Amino acid sequence: MIDHEVVRVFTGPRGEAGNPLGIVPDGGRVPKERARQQLAAELGFSETVFVDDAATGRVDIYTPSSRLPFAGHPLVGVAWFLRRQGREVSVLRPPAGEVPTREEDGTTWIRCRAEWATGRRTRRYGTVAEVEGLPAPPPGQGWLYAWAWEDEAAGRVRARGFPRRGDGIAEDEATGAAAVTLTAGLGRSLTVRQGAGSQILTRFHDAGTISLGGRVTPAGPRR
Repeated sequence: MIDHEVVRVFTGPRGEAGNPLGIVPDGGRVPKERARQQLAAELGFSETVFVDDAATGRVDIYTPSSRLPFAGHPLVGVAWFLRRQGREVSVLRPPAGEVPTREEDGTTWIRCRAEWATGRRTRRYGTVAEVEGLPAPPPGQGWLYAWAWEDEAAGRVRARGFPRRGDGIAEDEATGAAAVTLTAGLGRSLTVRQGAGSQILTRFHDAGTISLGGRVTPAGPRR
């Protein structure tokens, strides 16, 4: 049996919604990539992260069907989790590269390069109602991030995320990498309301990097 923790990442202002994340604190117990992929599929979360070295922040991320060099929701979640375990990790090290992390006023932040957030196509809709009326998933293939302005002047966005990769995840409740892609494309900081009520914060930086932040809530240990 493999012990794992579950947290909700990018919860709303009152602790609602958030995207569940599986965390395997002792990644060494599942050393093989094939076994990690199988466990991620069995757990069924949109992503599961394996902590390979808590002291240095080395982590490994899987969806139910593939391994990811970078993903925002797992990195924000595991940064929060390691701090709650007494690990003051200032940098996470997924395969994509070094990801600085910090915590400020109850929000956990990571800072990443925009080009790491690949494979997610964004599509703008005319109204929030159009986004909310989409089926899950919409027809078509490939990752779709559907969005509309709630308040363009204030940088507030309504979004929904559809992986459309055939692994049982019809809709992603909160998607950090897609929010990074949208932020890079628009060239401005955003507050994104995604899914049933999750909230994602981004900060656009001129140096080609983007900060991604949100609240995290524990859901408890499981086996």
